[in-house]
Amino acid sequence: MEKKNVTEVVIGGKIYKLGGYESEDYLHQVASYLNNRITELKSLDGYNRLPSVQKSLMLDLNTADDYFKARRQVEKLEADLSDKDRELYEVRHELVSAQVKLEEDQKRIISLKEEADDYQKKIALLEARLSQTENRTAAESKKA
Repeated sequence: MEKKNVTEVVIGGKIYKLGGYESEDYLHQVASYLNNRITELKSLDGYNRLPSVQKSLMLDLNTADDYFKARRQVEKLEADLSDKDRELYEVRHELVSAQVKLEEDQKRIISLKEEADDYQKKIALLEARLSQTENRTAAESKKA
């Protein structure tokens, strides 16, 4: 089980002891966040004249607003990530398909080259036969 951390922080000018299983740095970050929000609220007209309950409520509302905006952003980023994962899957699938087609095309090229070589050999044989036939015909023409 993790050790509970307790640290003193200053929030709104008062010292508080915060405890939790998070690191002391994290607890100080939380206090710093609250101090920044309090400072922002104090800069608003009329905030300082509000009763402390309303000031606290405004801080709570602003914190909740930040939370929901952050959660919405996380959901959007998760949806974007899901879309990117889907796109990546599709691209990988297309790549594999293209590789398979390339391999098939390379085999077909080899087969066509072999076929072309066979035809070249046949052409050479036919040309040789034609040449022999022409030589015989020419020789027979000279005899006659």
